[in-house]
This record gives sequence, structure tokens and C-alpha cells, in this order.
Amino acid sequence: MIRFSGLAVLGVVLALVCGVRATAAESDEGPVYQLRIYVAADGKLDVLNERFRKHTTKLFERHGIENVGYWVATDEPKSETMLIYLLKHQSRDAANTSWAAFGKDPEWQAIAKATKDNHGDILQEKIDATYMITTDYSPEIHPPRADKLYELRVYKANDGKLDALHARFRDHTQDIFASHDMRSYGYWSPTEGTKAGDNLIYILEYDNRDAAKAGWQAFFKDPKWQAAYKASIINGRLLAEKPESIYMQPTDYSPTNQ
Repeated sequence: MIRFSGLAVLGVVLALVCGVRATAAESDEGPVYQLRIYVAADGKLDVLNERFRKHTTKLFERHGIENVGYWVATDEPKSETMLIYLLKHQSRDAANTSWAAFGKDPEWQAIAKATKDNHGDILQEKIDATYMITTDYSPEIHPPRADKLYELRVYKANDGKLDALHARFRDHTQDIFASHDMRSYGYWSPTEGTKAGDNLIYILEYDNRDAAKAGWQAFFKDPKWQAAYKASIINGRLLAEKPESIYMQPTDYSPTNQ
């Protein structure tokens, strides 16, 4: 018969407890964000915004969905049709629960029916929706500032180059942005949805469009950027295609950070 000392038994118990805690910590899912892009049918963007302004944002809150920011595109033709918004959920499971409850909410069902009856279909294509987590180098996410301009950018990495792309942003790009008054609003890794894959999604903040133009011109001419870029592509280009870019401004019903 094998006998264990009290200390040995205590050690085994502590090891098991620590193991359980470690497993729980590793599997405990933290907050997730959701980027959603709606393209309204011709002439229906005002109707869509009015529904969000009066009803949708409040119903989201009722069901535990945090409204982070709402924007409309600034450049034609997207400015005539596009609404971009950012939500936060406590976890991916919480998102499923919230969306299920939202969809079954009698108030939402009545509003959706009334919109359909009065205006027909207000969206012209399938919703672009992506779940995301913040990168380890992202600043803390706050609501946008009402008087600023924002730019949503999506980078698709070449095969095997996503980690190198993140390293370039972590070690160089965001600091060079800051030196040219291009403020980092947030950086995300998509996990599921339309833009899932080897992508980096981020948003920059500017004082205005002239500041954005001047910032990008100075950025590309910056010797620090040129050196970082050259070093990063020694083993091949990091991006698979030209970045997607959408300039946007907060809606009048967006939460704002003053």
C-alpha cells in the first residue's frame, strides 16, 4: 500500500486546483467586438438612421449589447448608403444570447414590420458583420469624438505573413502614425464573419480630412517608416492586396467621448 505524507497530499491538491484554475482562465472568453456595415437601399439611409436613432440602439442596450460607435461614410457614393457601427459583447456566447433575445423582442418585431410596411426593403445587400478581438497593441476602445473624422482600414495579409504584419504595427507603425497626428482608435483581429481570415482591422482618428491627407503624406515620407517597411518585406510583401479604406464621421445618435 502506498502511503502519502500530508505535504504530498497537499501538493497534489494544490496542483489539481491550480490546474483547474489555469484551464478555466485559458477557456474564459473575454469581451468581443462586432463590426457591422449596412448598405441601405437607394434613398433609404435616412430611414435606416432614424430607426437606429429612435429604436435599435435602445433595444440593443436592453439585451446587453453595448453601443460603442456609429458612423456614416463621408465619400460618395458610399455616403449615400453606408452605415458602419461597432458593438461590444461580454463574450461570444453572450453575443449569441443577446442577438437571439433581440430578434424575439416583440417591440423590435413590430418596428421591423412597420419599417417594411412603410418603406419596403431598406437594405440593398446582405449585412457585412464581423466578430473581432482587440490586438495586444490596441489602445482601449472608447466611443468616438463627435467632431473628429475616422478611417476604417482593412488589411489582408499574404499567407504566413499576418504575425509579421502585427509585429510591424506593434513595433513601428502605430508610433509613426502618432508622430504625424494620426491617432490610433483601435486595432482588431477578426475571428468570425465577413472579414474573418488573415486580416487586420483598424480605425484611425483625425481632426479633419485635410489633416488625414497631410498625415498620410508625411507618414509615407518618414525615414522611420521607410526603414521599417523595407525591413519587414525582406522575405516577401506582407499584404495580399490594396487595403480597404472608408472615411467616416460619427452619426448624431452615436455614443461620443467628449
